[in-house]
Amino acid sequence: MIETIETEAGTARVTWHPADEPRLVLAVSHGAGGGIEARDLQALAAVLPAHGVSVALVEQPWRVAGRKVAPAPKTLDTGWRGLWPTLTRSGLPVVSGGRSAGARVACRTATELGARAVLALSFPLHPPGRPEKSRAGELLGAGVPTLVVQGGNDPFGRPGEFPGEGDFELVEVPFGDHSFAVPKRAPVTQEAALTTVTDAVVRWAVSLG
Repeated sequence: MIETIETEAGTARVTWHPADEPRLVLAVSHGAGGGIEARDLQALAAVLPAHGVSVALVEQPWRVAGRKVAPAPKTLDTGWRGLWPTLTRSGLPVVSGGRSAGARVACRTATELGARAVLALSFPLHPPGRPEKSRAGELLGAGVPTLVVQGGNDPFGRPGEFPGEGDFELVEVPFGDHSFAVPKRAPVTQEAALTTVTDAVVRWAVSLG
C-alpha cells in the first residue's frame, strides 16, 4: 500500500510492507543520494514482515517532488515529524530508521517523537576524508536503543572510527561501502552482505520485544 502525506515540508510518500501479525513498525527513509530502491531498504522490506515487523519505506518530500538535491537537515526533520502520526496510528511501537542522511534524521528526532528505538544504516559519521567533522553527537544523542549497521569500507565512517562508548550497538558489513556494495573480488558475495544486514536487524528487532 502506498500513501501520500502532506507535511510542512511538502508531500511525502510511504510504501507499506505489512506483517500479518505485527508487533513493531520499522519506518526507514533514504539518504541524500538515492531513494527507497536502495538495496538494504528493499532487503529489509522483503524479510522483516515475516518476523512480525511491518516496514514503512518513507520518501521525503524532496524526493517525491523529483528534486535531485536534499534540503537542509532542518527541513528533513520537518518532513519526518509530519509523517510521524501516520507511522504511529496503529498504536504499535515505531522504530525510527534511515540510511545515511535518513539515519541522522532518525537520531535527531527520536526522543522528541517517542521512537521505540533507532536503526541507523550507513550512518555518515563524517564527510569522506574529513574525520574532524564528526557527527557522533547526533548518534550519541538519540536517547533510545540504537543499532548502527556500517560497511567495513564506508568512506563516511568505518566501524573502527565510531565512539567506543555509547548507547548503541554496531554491526559491521565486511567489505561493504556506503551502499553496502562489496567488490567483486571480495571473499563475500553481495547476497551475503545483505544477509548480514537483515539478520542483524531481525535479531535486534526481536530483542526490542
